[in-house]
Amino acid sequence: MFEAISFLAIKLGVIPSDFSYAGLKDKKAITYQAMVVRKVTPERLKDIEKEIEKKRMNVFNIRSVSDSLRLGQLRGNHFDIVIRNLKNQIHDSANLRERIVEAIESVKNKGFVNYYGPQRFGKGRKVQTDQIGLALLKSEMVNAIKLFLTPEDTDDPVNKAKRYFLQTEDAKGTLSLMPEFKVRERALLESLHRFGLTEEGCIQGWFSFPHSMRIFYIHAYSSKVWNEAASYRLATYGCRVVEGDLVCVDEDVGEHFPGSKVHVVTKEEESANKYTIHQVVLPVLGYNIQYPKNKVGQWYRDILSRDGLQACRFKIPTLKLNVPGCYRQIVKHPQHISYQLAHHNAEGDVDGSHTSEAPSSLLISFDLDASCYATVCLREMMKHF
Repeated sequence: MFEAISFLAIKLGVIPSDFSYAGLKDKKAITYQAMVVRKVTPERLKDIEKEIEKKRMNVFNIRSVSDSLRLGQLRGNHFDIVIRNLKNQIHDSANLRERIVEAIESVKNKGFVNYYGPQRFGKGRKVQTDQIGLALLKSEMVNAIKLFLTPEDTDDPVNKAKRYFLQTEDAKGTLSLMPEFKVRERALLESLHRFGLTEEGCIQGWFSFPHSMRIFYIHAYSSKVWNEAASYRLATYGCRVVEGDLVCVDEDVGEHFPGSKVHVVTKEEESANKYTIHQVVLPVLGYNIQYPKNKVGQWYRDILSRDGLQACRFKIPTLKLNVPGCYRQIVKHPQHISYQLAHHNAEGDVDGSHTSEAPSSLLISFDLDASCYATVCLREMMKHF
């Protein structure tokens, strides 16, 4: 998504920070979302439609608006997903249909643990985004740059360029090796060539990225800790709501809501089973959150101490980053689920007709609230079939 914005910025003669949007989109999907770009007329966008299409992108519903968008404004996402080759994965196909239906209905009724998905952290990468975020929170600017430019174990041009940089710290030479389409890496290297690989030079390097990308890495670290906290909370207390838990009593709030909406469960409320696990929230790290008043709160403090952040205020003035934090429900439900078991004919096209033969594909659609991950919801369903 960041590469797409960088491409559009070049073609329109603006900078990436002139673009605003309500949420981030995955790389490996066909995605749609609303965006606003400042200082550009609808006519100018229409003029570059052909060039945009060459990059396998489309811009549509172009019009003037009065306000920018901001992260968190998103109400949710709709997903249409096809899971293929079911027969190839499961040898006991006799009751496959029943198992699939049971798994989907179970998640529909009970929900799923609201983990941040693996794509938040750069699945399969040697250095994940949360590691870069931790380095930034510790003000280790040079280390954060080196982590960002750490190569994978392949010999493609991008990773050859990164490997050369870590060996030589030669930003100019690395620029000559880095492919043109790696817009973020090239912007960073140009800044490092100008200012040097010093603490101050690396701060300037991070400013070659838009604010939304700088803060993305901090959010990735907070997300990783939240995932670990959710696992600890469920392992320690299960699905019981216990004294000291934090609950949100307003059902209409999204992920980003003020602390005034959060209530600490009392001993009497625990005894009366006043709340359910669906109302329990855990804090996403920041300077303006409270911790649970039980073992989970102490767990958070231990983790921050482990990572050298016991004195961290989640404000990085040098990068103009302030992270207030928020709260996230432990359990979420997909909405408006519909699904169809289908077969593929000889040409590979989907055939929705029902036969006694085991289906080869599952077509599933559902809605999720903002910041919920379809990969996590699907993982919960698919572990049962």
